[in-house]
Amino acid sequence: MSLIEIKDVYKIYNEGRESQVNALDGVSLTIDQGEFVAIIGTSGSGKSTMMNILGCLDIPTRGTYLLDGEPVAEKTSRELELLRSRRISFIFQGYNLIPSLKVWENVALPMTYQHIPYSERKRRAMEALEAVDILAKAEAKPGQLSGGQQQRVAIARAMATRSPVLMADEPTGALDSRTGAQVLALMRQLNAQGTTVILITHDNGIAAQADRTVRVMDGHIVHDSLWDGVLVPEEASLGVRAS
Repeated sequence: MSLIEIKDVYKIYNEGRESQVNALDGVSLTIDQGEFVAIIGTSGSGKSTMMNILGCLDIPTRGTYLLDGEPVAEKTSRELELLRSRRISFIFQGYNLIPSLKVWENVALPMTYQHIPYSERKRRAMEALEAVDILAKAEAKPGQLSGGQQQRVAIARAMATRSPVLMADEPTGALDSRTGAQVLALMRQLNAQGTTVILITHDNGIAAQADRTVRVMDGHIVHDSLWDGVLVPEEASLGVRAS
């Protein structure tokens, strides 16, 4: 059984109106435990919508989504929140750190929703900060850190939660090439430890760091590096496999 399985998933905005947009148009995808997958596409391709659905930040208009065999699409907002806190950690391009909290407190915060005791939260936060080589900044506030340092904190936060799935949305987009390479190396380290990594990017070079690439265009999957068939241009525009 796949860890993640979506089948015939649609995400439709303004359905039935002249302004209707099919952000996802009958997409099917499976991801197994321990994979490192890059979902790649240009702005407006549907890749961010797919991330929101895979990350339980949104639900599909139609279709099936199973996370470790558990149906997701009909869950309430509260149920989705609980599912995210237990199963999925996120790295966002904007870091999403709380300015008023210390660095280690930012790392420990998601574990609060997992009902992990304070002492254990702090211990795991410090361990994660040490792993990304920023323990010296544990007592600092995010505003005192560079962009690369803040992204390391965001990765430490994802590491500390020990969720089976890590979703990273353009995690190197605001970083210089050297820091970006370090961030990708840390994500590979997490993957080597068994975490399923899903990387969202528009950059072919970044996507090439993954073991598998899934290209999205106009709400369709037009390429999946696990497919046996080869796509021709006409089929690529329709999101179908070559026979």
